[in-house]
Amino acid sequence: MSTYEKAFLTSGRNTLIHKNKKLDLIVINEESDPVVIITRNGVKQFTDKVPANRVEAKEQYMEVVDISGAEVFGETKILLFVQAINNKEYKIDYSKAGTDLFIRIHQDSYI
Repeated sequence: MSTYEKAFLTSGRNTLIHKNKKLDLIVINEESDPVVIITRNGVKQFTDKVPANRVEAKEQYMEVVDISGAEVFGETKILLFVQAINNKEYKIDYSKAGTDLFIRIHQDSYI
């Protein structure tokens, strides 16, 4: 039995809730989609090298989240909502990758 606690929760069919301000979340959807990082300050596109495994990610204070994996949502997403620690909800629209509409603030305060 694993005592590993994830730095996020899922809600509904497409909402990810960041819950640990000490760890950044690296979100992967599909190989062709851009990688996103969720920090305590918000959400942005991730341009660095994605950690290869959990140990490497932990050394960098990160957790890699494959949202299409069975332990998260089980399918790739076109639209993902992220509740960040900075009291903002972000909308990530993978159909608009490469534009200004890719990552937007959806709700200024979700609490």
